[in-house]
Amino acid sequence: MLALAIARKEASHLRYTQTTLFHEAIDEAWVTELDDNEERAEKVDAFVSRFGRLQDFIGEKLIPRFAALLGENPKSLLDMLAFAEKMEWLKSAENFIAARKLRNLLVHEYMTDTQLFLQALLSANAATDMLLAVVNAIAGEAGRLSLPSPQTKRF
Repeated sequence: MLALAIARKEASHLRYTQTTLFHEAIDEAWVTELDDNEERAEKVDAFVSRFGRLQDFIGEKLIPRFAALLGENPKSLLDMLAFAEKMEWLKSAENFIAARKLRNLLVHEYMTDTQLFLQALLSANAATDMLLAVVNAIAGEAGRLSLPSPQTKRF
């Protein structure tokens, strides 16, 4: 299934960026120095972009397509997330929505509020694991349904 293959590819890129970005301790001084450290700033930009892209893809494509495969047609994002919870692909719809708010903070507070940006960045690191778990759970569902899978890598 193409949606799952794309999600896995996006997840792989996000995991790589997460690993390279968070290999060192990130604190307020680290964030303050972003203006003077282009390499670090690029890693942050890549992480924020990949985080948002995977989250959007999960909510707009992956969950809806798997719901449709199972004969469901949730209308709204909240319905979609409730269905994903019911299927145990997602532990908490509230956490998914909170991660969406994090993405907005990461984009809009990047240059204005160091402390808020730091907290959003650290929270997004934890939320990344939730997004990767959703991809893994849906991949598991694809396996149970015997759907063809181009990749078997777990995150």
